[in-house]
Formats: sequence, structure tokens, C-alpha cells
Amino acid sequence: MIAAMSRKPLLRRVTALLVPAVLLACGSPPADSPAHSGRADGPLAGQIHELAQDALREHPAPGISIGVQRDGEVVFAGGFGYADLEHEVPATADTVYRIGSVTKQFTAAAAMLLVEEGKLDLSADLREYLPDYDTQGFAVPVERLLNHTSGIKGYTEMPEFWERSRLDLGHEAMLELFSEPPFEFEPGDRYQYNNSGYYLLGVLIERLSGMSYTEFLEARFFEPLGLERTHYLRNGPLVPGRAEGYEVGDDGGFVNDEPLSMELPYAAGSLGASVLDLLAWQRALASGQAVSPAGYERMTARGSLVNEDPVHYGYGLGISEEHGLAKISHGGGINGFRAELAFYPEEDLGIAVLINSGSGRPGLLENRIARAVLGMEQPVVNEIEVSEAELRRCAGTYDPGRSPVTVRFEDGSLFGFGERLVPVGEGAFHPDGDPFTRIVCDSGADDRAPALTLTSGGVTTRYPRVSD
Repeated sequence: MIAAMSRKPLLRRVTALLVPAVLLACGSPPADSPAHSGRADGPLAGQIHELAQDALREHPAPGISIGVQRDGEVVFAGGFGYADLEHEVPATADTVYRIGSVTKQFTAAAAMLLVEEGKLDLSADLREYLPDYDTQGFAVPVERLLNHTSGIKGYTEMPEFWERSRLDLGHEAMLELFSEPPFEFEPGDRYQYNNSGYYLLGVLIERLSGMSYTEFLEARFFEPLGLERTHYLRNGPLVPGRAEGYEVGDDGGFVNDEPLSMELPYAAGSLGASVLDLLAWQRALASGQAVSPAGYERMTARGSLVNEDPVHYGYGLGISEEHGLAKISHGGGINGFRAELAFYPEEDLGIAVLINSGSGRPGLLENRIARAVLGMEQPVVNEIEVSEAELRRCAGTYDPGRSPVTVRFEDGSLFGFGERLVPVGEGAFHPDGDPFTRIVCDSGADDRAPALTLTSGGVTTRYPRVSD
């Protein structure tokens, strides 16, 4: 889910948030905070402390919680800043944050349980299970919902959805909303990240199990796996340790996040959890406790298109490479929150980062923590001066075949992909100085770059120019 920006009154200046830190390894938490579990050695705790404080400065947020496990053991768990600004409640390893699209791996695992029970065939047409859903004449194998290759219109890309985003719309209204627009492409023709597919998976899970989505997750995952701080995080019920969500306002201070009915993210992004619960979930998935080992293998296998080109996504999980290692991960974003859960199977290393601000960059922080744990140097982006002509050469609109991206020249800099693009020479840029993501303006015969190439997580995507 993509968070809408808030415009409510200022709560607190950013600079007030950089001192408090609640750490398992760096002193005792306040007497009234929940007990931590796991351990952390001094050097690692010190490095993570510095990285977290850097993250709060670079991408202001009220609070961050971090969990790290290695070889099945929690080696760091702690929080920095505040879970709730108005009551000055510290963030801890037990704080419950909305996790946005990290929800998708729970939904995918639920679907795999139904496969293992013989109730669901991923190669079957969606209409076999949801005969009333209008697929506009297309056959849509259920698997295409799981790996974002269905072509169904994504509801979070529809202005009509955001106009109704505070309303508790039921399944009938939601399905009508995104079934009416034409398909973006024929099923299997390309990959396009899509929340509608996961909403449909939630409805399918309910139909086949005879339980609500919430009941199914609680009975099959939360309770048996001991995930006491993982919930379908609706707005109404009281949830101990729940973080409040924030955005950065126009004046640079924090404001409350925009309201959102939590009936709408549903199986695509409705859950909340603590970092410790996410690490426990990750262990359960990888060890065959949540789904069978064969089921997990299917979840972590790259999908493919009709033309057999691979997609770097399995079932509810992104498949990539980072730091010279295979990486299984997923990020999440929802009003007032950002999340990242990553697993490096070759190192048996899991990292969870949860942030209660839409301005947070948990993926960047996770990558830096991974390098710290693995004893690798932190890469540095050295910005250089670039001529205005070179910057303007890269400005324009580019489309990789799924959604256009506009790069604009403004106030002496380039902006695109939601960030300022930091130049490093030879047509290369790093968005917001992120050393793990690189954008290159291709050279061309005229004064306009014919394409951009973006490399992240070992995956390179070409964005051809479509207009100036």
C-alpha cells in the first residue's frame, strides 16, 4: 500500500527525536517497557545504534525498531526514538507497527496451506473459485495473483480508491471498484506490482477455508507460532504496544498520518507486528513450520512470464541479490509507516526494520545493518558537480512497460523515483544518496538520454524515454 501524505498541524520538531534510544544491548529499558528477548554483543549494538541515529537524521522519523537474527538466534533487538510522540512512549523491540505489504507473505503462505490441503490449485483459473468475478474474458491462473503478473487493475493506482479510502468498503464494493477498469495487460505478459491480486487472494482464502481472513491467520499462524504481537491491525480495537503513524509536514515537522480504513488494505497490507514477531515468522517460514519445505521452496522461486522471461518475485516475496548474496525480502508502506523484512539464506541472517513515518527508508537501513553484521565496509556516495546540460539531458518521462516515471530538473538538481538524484559521474546517479540503488542515463546521439537503467538488488530494469 502507498501512504497518502498528511497535512495536519505540526506535532513536534524533528531534532527533538535524536536522543532517546531503547536498546537490549545498551543499558536497561525503562521499567515500564516490555521485556526484550535475545542478545546483542557490544560492537554490533554500537554499530546498529550509529546506523539508526544516522537514519533518523537522514530520513526523519519518530521511531525505529530493529531486530536481527543469525543462525536462528536473535542477536539484536531494540528501538530508537518514540512509538508515540504525544505521550512520549519509547519505541522498543515489542512495539507493534503497521507492516503494509509485508502482509503479502502471510497471505501467500495461507494460500500455500490451502494448496497443501488439496483445496487450491495455483494453475486453475480464478473463476473456478470466484465464479462471479469478471475477468473480462481472460483466463487468470491463481498463480498470476501471487507473483503480480495477472494484469488486473491495481486499486491503489486508482484515484477513485483514494477518494473512498476512509470508508469501510466491503468485498462487493472493492471487487466492483477494480474489476470494472480494463486489464493493464493480458495475464502473464509482464510483471506489475498489484494490490488487487492480493485482495482477491484474501477473498479466495475465505471462500475455500470457510473462515474470515483474520480467523484463518490467527488459527493457522499467529496462535500456533506464538506470534502474540501480530494482528490484523484494525483502527478500533485496543492493541498493547501499538505505534502511532506520522508523516513529515510541509514545514518539516511531524503530523499525524492520514486516516485509512483498514478494511481496504486487507490481504494486501492490513497486518501489524513487532520486529521480534517478524523474525519469529521468518524462522517459521524458512524452517518448514509455517508451510511445508516444498511450499516455502515454491514461495521463494522466481516466477516467469508467458514468454518464459523470469520475474524477480515469488509468492509474497521478492527474490534478489545484495552484498554478493541471495536475498529474500519484502518492503511495506502504508499511511504513516514503512517496513522491511529481509533474509539472506546463505548466511542464515534475518533483519526486520519498522519505522512509524512515511518518510522512513527501512530498506536502506536494512542494507547497512546487513553489511555491519557481515563485517563489510559501508559504501559511500561521493556527489560531484555536473553541468546543467548534463542534468537536463536526463530529464524526461520514461516507461519500462508498466508505469511511467518522470525525471525533472528543478533548482539545479534532478528529481525522480520520489527522490533527489545524486550525481556521481558518467551519467550515473544514486536516488537520495542510496549507495545500493544506481540509475544511469544512457548516452545518445542527441541532447536527450534515450533511456535510463535502474539497478537495485542485483536486478537491472531499462526505462526507455517516452517523452521530454
